[in-house]
Amino acid sequence: MTALGWVAQPAVFPWIALVLGLCIGSFLNVVIHRLPKMLDREWRTQCAELEGREPPAAERYNLVVPRSRCPSCARPISALENVPLISWAALRGKCAGCGTRISLRYPLVELTAGLFAGYAAWRFGFTPAAFGAMLLVWTLLAAGVIDLDTQLLPDDLTLPLLWAGLLFNLFGTFVTLKSAVVGAMVGYLALWLIYWTFKLTTGKEGMGYGDFKLLAALGAWLGWQALPLIILLSSVVGALIGVGLMVFTRHGRETPIPFGPYLAIAGVIGLFWGAEIVRRWLPLLG
Repeated sequence: MTALGWVAQPAVFPWIALVLGLCIGSFLNVVIHRLPKMLDREWRTQCAELEGREPPAAERYNLVVPRSRCPSCARPISALENVPLISWAALRGKCAGCGTRISLRYPLVELTAGLFAGYAAWRFGFTPAAFGAMLLVWTLLAAGVIDLDTQLLPDDLTLPLLWAGLLFNLFGTFVTLKSAVVGAMVGYLALWLIYWTFKLTTGKEGMGYGDFKLLAALGAWLGWQALPLIILLSSVVGALIGVGLMVFTRHGRETPIPFGPYLAIAGVIGLFWGAEIVRRWLPLLG
């Protein structure tokens, strides 16, 4: 048996995908932390150039450079301190240098990326659909957490995700190419219309353009048929979480809540269980 044949075995592939997902989750933590800062630097540089000023001097900063370090004491994080899940547990959730607490979110992101990668491998087998599902979930995870932190859905994530969905469905991986193209168009226009209806009615902005692009990307991956379910699920998830925040954390009604994480959650549900939900539960509603 070849090495590829061994990896593709149903009893092996999900475990390899799980480990791969944990490692990708560690990288996603870097993306979540650094990408907004990178965009802020880029915007400041562009503003300075438009105003005819010299861009502010700054050290090289991207997803690779500089090396990861503690934000409190600037101590570099060694490779042994960067092993997914294990390092956080071994360090008891604290920096080895200054003892500052490391957020629980880091291992949760790693665990989420790993578990869904393993599930995608188990669900779809060693197929393009499994790798596509992993890519979709990982990108949605990063985009959702960034939006939760900054109320920003970067084009650097949403637009490549849209094109990747069309690429995978060029070969009918999840839906037909026609369904994917229509899904991207309808996904964008649906929230665009809601945005302008709400703005013209109330004078306020109810969501950002990043939400339009994220729903367009989900339409490109899952097809236009999945969009009503995704919008319904994201609304339900958003309502439940919003009520929970107001009840348990005294989250004010006027404090904006990003919609991207709800779309991301709904997208993952639609990817894995959307067809089953439509088949079993929607007929009960009517």
